[in-house]
Amino acid sequence: MTIDNRHPTFPVDPLFIQRWSPRAFTGADMPEGDLLSMLEAAHWAPSSGNLQPWRFSYGLKGSDEWDRYVSFLDDGNQAWAHNAAALIIVVSKTHNVAAGKTEARFTRTHSFDTGAATMALQFQAILMGYHAHPMGGILADRIKSELAIPDEGFVVEAAVAIGRIAAPETLPEKLRLREIPSQRKPLSDVAFRGNFMA
Repeated sequence: MTIDNRHPTFPVDPLFIQRWSPRAFTGADMPEGDLLSMLEAAHWAPSSGNLQPWRFSYGLKGSDEWDRYVSFLDDGNQAWAHNAAALIIVVSKTHNVAAGKTEARFTRTHSFDTGAATMALQFQAILMGYHAHPMGGILADRIKSELAIPDEGFVVEAAVAIGRIAAPETLPEKLRLREIPSQRKPLSDVAFRGNFMA
């Protein structure tokens, strides 16, 4: 199977090959219910013993908070993400109270579990005809301050732009050549039978 010039070495469902992170979005609005369906998918991700350490804060294009959410991104990401339909700030909770316990303890997998939930959100977006672009180029301290996220116990992990895909020509010129699904390293570079290999 080949999709958008991507060639998996072993058989996988087309959904995994279709998922990529475009920057060109149409600028069209998204019904809030569509975004809530994506967040619902994230809600059902593997949950670290049902601790569910993920938190999502979002802004929708056309809403009062939209410009503020765009301003949470670094300049490079603002140049294209303002045309997305939604921006999500992804936060993980570092300490949680396990079932049957009363004291909050450090959750070693808080980022891992939040990443899994975010991936579920991305797959739901694809199934609904949208694309999602996670990004680390954010102003984490500003996000914490403006969204009143406590300094202790929470990590601002990333932002995710979601929208309907547009033609690469809608992007600033320097980004157009990058607007193709990326390839991957050989599987043998990242998956090992037996001992770990750097």
